[in-house]
Amino acid sequence: MATDNNSAGWLLFLAQLPSSPSSARVALWRRLRAIGAAGLVGGAWVLPRTAPHALFFEQMEETVRAQGGKVFVLAVPEAPPGTDAMIVTRFRADRDREYDELTERCGAFLAEIAKETGAGKFTFAELEENEQDLEKLAGWLAKIEARDFFSGDRRPQARDLLQRCHRALEDFSAGVYEAEGVQAPAETQRHIT
Repeated sequence: MATDNNSAGWLLFLAQLPSSPSSARVALWRRLRAIGAAGLVGGAWVLPRTAPHALFFEQMEETVRAQGGKVFVLAVPEAPPGTDAMIVTRFRADRDREYDELTERCGAFLAEIAKETGAGKFTFAELEENEQDLEKLAGWLAKIEARDFFSGDRRPQARDLLQRCHRALEDFSAGVYEAEGVQAPAETQRHIT
């Protein structure tokens, strides 16, 4: 869910879990990161103030209490402009790291396609593997975009790079069908021409 810089404030999530087992803290951290929460300082997390985020924090509140922890969820309707800017910068830095990693993986995907093309490895097994890899990249981009609440600068670049990956796979797919002497499915032919 995207938002913009003119948010209706923040939701602050403060949690403390027992030191043992550590798996509870790790699971909480993963769920907070997956939704796009930004960590501020030890056990303090923030999200833009929206109804879905409030519901998520309610669920996390129940989880923390069920595990013997302490938790507070605070709505911060207005923060000083400098604080708002600092929080938005934190969100953007988190997304930038994710976009950078995605860009690196897309580069590896394109390099693999180029290597297989250069070696003439036009097989259905290679095509299937590359299709699965591209699906993972596309799914990953969708997850990053869902938590890119402040439309980071790297989003358009990531989308363009993923399109390059799609085109490279389409070209590779055409090579596979040609090498195997099989007519490409209709949807593949539409993409090729």
